[in-house]
Amino acid sequence: MRMFLGVDGGGTKTALCLLDEEGRIAAQAEAPGCYYYSGGIDLVGRVLQEGVDEVCQEAGITPAGIDHAFFGLPGYGEVSDDVPALDAAPGGALGHSRYACGNDTICGWAGSLGGADGINVVSGTGSITYGERDGRGVRVGGWGEVFGDEGSAYWISVRGLGAYSQMSDGRIPVGPLYGMLKERLDLENDLDLVGLVLDRWKGGRSEIAGLSRTIVAAASAGDGHAARIVTEAAGELAQMVDVTRRRLEFGPDETVPVSYSGGVFNADSIQEAFDEALAGLYDGYELRKPLYTPVVGAAIYAAKLAETPIDGGALRRLRASQRESRLD
Repeated sequence: MRMFLGVDGGGTKTALCLLDEEGRIAAQAEAPGCYYYSGGIDLVGRVLQEGVDEVCQEAGITPAGIDHAFFGLPGYGEVSDDVPALDAAPGGALGHSRYACGNDTICGWAGSLGGADGINVVSGTGSITYGERDGRGVRVGGWGEVFGDEGSAYWISVRGLGAYSQMSDGRIPVGPLYGMLKERLDLENDLDLVGLVLDRWKGGRSEIAGLSRTIVAAASAGDGHAARIVTEAAGELAQMVDVTRRRLEFGPDETVPVSYSGGVFNADSIQEAFDEALAGLYDGYELRKPLYTPVVGAAIYAAKLAETPIDGGALRRLRASQRESRLD
């Protein structure tokens, strides 16, 4: 029985999944985050060793029993000098070279579309798209919060905080956003926001990004400024998809499957605005709900890279088993 390992690395956790050729999940495991910008590049090897050991132990196999693996690593490809070290890191954990590495956004695409041609857009703390057509991949976005990540939770939150400050000053009319953020942050005085975000949170991406849910809720409560932020976020994400389509050279009459992942898309209003924005850019977009999680997508992609892709029947069984597990 062929066995494929998928690894979806992240800042807070690293997920691992062993998938067999018949579409059965043999084991899953979770290890600490492997975002090496903050923890040093040696962190990657340590985390992967821990995760591979655990997932193999759960499946009752050794790493030698893994036919192929794909490691989606955060930050991969963004510092050229680091790529050789990142490429080498999984070898120590596996004890063989039947693997490939890439950016973790590939996991989201492979999971959402089952490894089929098309485009996936991620909007979580940051934002990025990845798409493939005829074996060629294209990435758009993912430049970070300082000068990128348009349409992400962080991007939405920063604009929401800006609207709060303007409402406090009287530069724009006070709407529901003002009271909802003040309550959410438990602010006694409006200027306490500065100390909270810059001093206590130290400008932390995750803490700031977590406020996006309040901004989206304020839009649903009728706040016009928050509603504009939501609309603009959806438009930014749709624009990234459209650029990806053009760079992949989809023909003018081709249907382009599009899916999504990341917490921002948990909001119905974001999904609806995104769908509307896509429709205004190209008639052939076909928005699809994600089929699998990113870590399962990584395992599906590992099989594809090994030129032994999981067949359609096995993928259908995998989808059915995932639906049943959610019902449980």
